[in-house]
Formats: sequence, structure tokens, C-alpha cells
Amino acid sequence: MASTPDPRHSTAAALRWRIGLAVAVAALMLVLLWWWRPVLLMPGTRPLVMTGGDPYIRALMRTISASEANVLRPYHVLHGQRYVWSLEQHPNQCESIGAGPNRGNCSTAAGRYQLLAGTWVELAARHHPDRTKDALDATRLSFAPLYQDQVVHAWLSEPRWGDLSAQLRQGGLQSVLRRLSGTWTNLGYGIETNSMSSQLPRVYRAVLKDELARAARIGTQEARPGT
Repeated sequence: MASTPDPRHSTAAALRWRIGLAVAVAALMLVLLWWWRPVLLMPGTRPLVMTGGDPYIRALMRTISASEANVLRPYHVLHGQRYVWSLEQHPNQCESIGAGPNRGNCSTAAGRYQLLAGTWVELAARHHPDRTKDALDATRLSFAPLYQDQVVHAWLSEPRWGDLSAQLRQGGLQSVLRRLSGTWTNLGYGIETNSMSSQLPRVYRAVLKDELARAARIGTQEARPGT
């Protein structure tokens, strides 16, 4: 006489099948998000706080921060991914370097663009909107997110780089990343790399598309009569 199938086995098998299907769908969605909208999975690529500016330079800045500060609070992060609350001025805290060619040393890198304290003072003295003629005052200038963006945007727009915007418009991203790797060592051509380094060209293409769309929206709004 044939045995009667245990309905509990059928229920368990159906449950396992549904769980497996849900996991597969979730994995597929994550892959699609990674491919089409990396900004959703990489907090370092979020839009800048500052408004205005060149869309190509803005996209470059978001690409740099994807490699340098791909964390939930990029403007507040120190080297080693510890956070600070106050951004009244550059934190200037020397955090231990635990890996790479500089292991055993410490770094004062901070913020979305991981600027060293000395670099920030030098750049803020040139580009911070609240700067004075006294360069020493730069040590006390605000390190708030808006100013991090504004100072780095102005720096990357300096002629010393050879017009990065024009190079990017001509498709020269790789040469730009190579040029900047002496400052940001994780861009793929510096003394060290991380898990994001190889992804940066694709990240740049995605955020550039977003920045160009943003610039087009702003241009349309400004062109409307009465706006």
C-alpha cells in the first residue's frame, strides 16, 4: 500500500522555495542598483551640499569622495572612519594608519575629501569665502560641508591642473584621475588602492549623468520668464 505524503514536507518545501526566490530577487535588485544607480548604494557619491559650479567638476568631486569617504557621514569622517561632531574648523586629529605603505604613521585627513590639516589651511586661505588677508586665520575657518565643497571645487578649477573640466568634457577621466592620484592615493594610480578604485570610471559616468540632468533643470528654471 502506497504511503500518504506528509503535508508538512510539502509545506516546508514550498516555504524554502519562496525564501529562495525572495533571496534571488533581492540579489538581482542589488546587482541592478549597483549597475544603474551606484549612488543609492554608495553614500560617498551623494550630491554635494553646495549649489552651482561646473557639473563635470562636481561629478569628479563625487567620484573622489566615493573612493575617499564612502561612508554614511562623509563630511564628518576622519581617517580610519571615526567621526567627529563639530566642524567649526578642521579637526586636525592625527589618526593611526593601520595598513598600506604608510602603516605606523598617522594622518590628519578629514571630511568628504580627506584633506590633511595643512592642505585645508593652505586651500582655505585661498578659496574659503570667509578668508581674510591674514593666512593664519585660515586655521579657524569653518570646515562645514558647504565650505568643504566650495573650497575643493575652487581648487580643482585652478589653472594649475590644466583645466580639468575641459579634459573631462573630452573624455579624459583616466588622465585626470592619474593627475590627481598624487593627492588622493586611492584613485587607481596612486601608492595604494581600495575596493572602490576599479569602480571609479563607472561611478563617474553615473554621477555625471545626474549632474548634467541637474544642470539642465536649473538652466530650464532660470530661462522661464519671471523666475
